Amino acid sequence: MGCSKWRAGFNFGHLKAQSKLSVFLTMIIIFTYLFYCLSGYCESLPRPVYDQQTTFINKILGLNDGLEQQKLDPHKNSSPGSVVRELPGFDSVHSLLQGNDHELRPDNNISIANNFGSKTFPQAIIIGVKKGGTRALLEFLRIHPDVRAVGTEPHFFDRFYDNGLEWYRNLMPRTLESQITMEKTPSYFVTKEAPRRLFALSRHTKLIVVVRDPVTRAVSDYTQTLSKQPGLPSFQSLTFRNSTTGLIDTSWSAVRIGIYAKHLENWLHYFPLSKFLFVSGERLVTDPAGEMGRVQDFLGLKRVVTDKHFYFNQTKGFPCLKKPEGSSRPRCLGKSKGRPHPQISPEVLLRLREFYRPFNMKFYQMTGHDFGWD
Repeated sequence: MGCSKWRAGFNFGHLKAQSKLSVFLTMIIIFTYLFYCLSGYCESLPRPVYDQQTTFINKILGLNDGLEQQKLDPHKNSSPGSVVRELPGFDSVHSLLQGNDHELRPDNNISIANNFGSKTFPQAIIIGVKKGGTRALLEFLRIHPDVRAVGTEPHFFDRFYDNGLEWYRNLMPRTLESQITMEKTPSYFVTKEAPRRLFALSRHTKLIVVVRDPVTRAVSDYTQTLSKQPGLPSFQSLTFRNSTTGLIDTSWSAVRIGIYAKHLENWLHYFPLSKFLFVSGERLVTDPAGEMGRVQDFLGLKRVVTDKHFYFNQTKGFPCLKKPEGSSRPRCLGKSKGRPHPQISPEVLLRLREFYRPFNMKFYQMTGHDFGWD
């Protein structure tokens, strides 16, 4: 009898030890998996492996009870660790993201969520204008802790629209619920198809347009192109269709971009004026904190970026950001900003200013703001 009791006790203890060992091994597997996910390795796993691991861990944790697991097309570029929220009115996210023209219902904002936030479509976009001060504005905004922005210009709504919405969304940085996702592509403002395409994605996107004296902007545009193409014809020869009659060549992009009223009309077919903020490129240089205050108010952000963040660089002729904590030096815009303009005949500049005057007046009227370019 004593031997039987000993054997029974031994078997019970052995089973208990096995149970503990099973739990211990299971926890090791779970924590190892979580460690790899937090390290970013999950996104590099082949989808079948990932799906098997997810199913296994969900079974252990009891997460599959009563839940339907919905998966995206494995050939798309979505992150394997993503949780995609389906939108009402669509059969699937896959069908939503298909098609060259992306015929979407407005206000869609699909997100890919993980432990570090979500990849969402931008709530605000700097849509223009080239050589107006868009890069400076974006750099100033990125100081704000509640702003996350794409570093490079995506050019989705003008050049890469056929790549699809998922491609565009995947370019975005991960943001928390309290943060704003932003991007800037100045050519959107002058692209005819851009407003319709953006409206199809969301009618609530906030639009920022940085404008600058169109004459100065045209010269700056020419200067940038000249730095890349030293053999470029003179500014005067490109400005006029006929130098004798003084007829301005509006087909030249450096001139065409500055006809702000014409481009704004196209956007107003889709978005109300309340969705726009027009930032003065000149005041972004002379009073960066003041303009940044307006921008932060427009975006619904606390005024974090203030005078304390700026100093004026006399050499470049532009404001720079003061040395942030942990940095060895102040941060100024790149060498391409503030390059000296070539000498251009005053008569040419005067003729160009006369050309822009009626368009400027209309732009002032449309926006309710006099930018003082005349």
